[in-house]
Amino acid sequence: MQQDNVTIDELRELDADGTVTRLAPLPNPAIARLLHGLGPGRAVAIMDRFGPERRRQIAFAAGQGEDGQWLSGQHWPEGSIGRLMEPPPAVFPPDATVTEVIQTLRPIVSHTLVTYVFVIDGERHLIGLVAFRELAFAQPGQRLADIMIVRPFALRPDTEVIDAMREVVRRHYPVYPVSDADGRLIGIVRGAVLFEEQAFEISAQAGAMVGVEKEERLATPWLRSLRFRNPWLQINLLTTFITATVVGSFQNTINHIVLLAVFLPVLSDQCNNTGSQALAVTLRGLTFGELKPGRGWILLAKEAWLGFLNGALTGLVAALAMLALARYQGHPQAFVLAVITFAALTGSCVLAGIVGAGVPQILKRLGADPATASSIFLTKATDVASLGLFLGLATWLIAG
Repeated sequence: MQQDNVTIDELRELDADGTVTRLAPLPNPAIARLLHGLGPGRAVAIMDRFGPERRRQIAFAAGQGEDGQWLSGQHWPEGSIGRLMEPPPAVFPPDATVTEVIQTLRPIVSHTLVTYVFVIDGERHLIGLVAFRELAFAQPGQRLADIMIVRPFALRPDTEVIDAMREVVRRHYPVYPVSDADGRLIGIVRGAVLFEEQAFEISAQAGAMVGVEKEERLATPWLRSLRFRNPWLQINLLTTFITATVVGSFQNTINHIVLLAVFLPVLSDQCNNTGSQALAVTLRGLTFGELKPGRGWILLAKEAWLGFLNGALTGLVAALAMLALARYQGHPQAFVLAVITFAALTGSCVLAGIVGAGVPQILKRLGADPATASSIFLTKATDVASLGLFLGLATWLIAG
């Protein structure tokens, strides 16, 4: 599909801002046709970037009014079902007959996929639905009230996509009705759109952990990518300076016991890996809704215990390596260095497990994406803790 040399495939490779830049010179009807091809969720995100007047012009060109999805969808939070909704194409009262429904839908099904017929009362409360195929086997004079499924499952527009996925994971319906708090039908969400949106959210999680915005795509211009990434790199640099300050404050100890410098990256890498494991499990639990309210402290305790066990086992190996290297170099306190290495690695891994499980929970409580730069916060916290503990113990027990 192509409109004025702009293709759907090209737009799919761009972020929302880049798509707006590409679409802006086109006439409104062409923009409307292209947005239809991108799906409701992406269309609403792109419409957000246009000015109010241009948004209305594009929506009207698409045959939508002020209450159409592209304009009304912007009132719902990002990542919610409301932004993925489409108008229901087949809505009828319960006393409509099969013949009347089929006659009404005949011109509609030629250009719109109709899976369900939704049955509403006089106040638009959703009271039932009929699978389209059931109409073919029903008697022409039967009313929808006689063949409908009563009180069907429906989503809420303010539900987050991940929460909706947990509700529909065992249903696998092609289309889900969306009702407001009073049970009034306000739209539908296609299952394919819902799963596509969730797949995108999950794929963006790895980038979010290191400060890459989920909007960034392969075709995002380098200048916009720079704006996305550089702020987090500046934060990373600042926290690295903090780590360097901690190490620098023990410079006399390092000068006195040069062997300590050999083991600094060992402790840092081991603690970072321990924390990253806890972080991955915590993010997975948050994504799939496994981390229920009140279980956060249980997870912290579990990861602290695992950190202790893993730290002790790896700390024992590191301590033996320190003992062997210190004795080889003739250090008079080789055994004390080995004990320091064991204690520092064990304690640091405990803290790493707590931080890995705690950072995403804190971010979520603050209303942020739990994955947002969590890896940056984790690695710097574990670096400061592990190196500070290792060098602090060495200063206290030997160099002091």
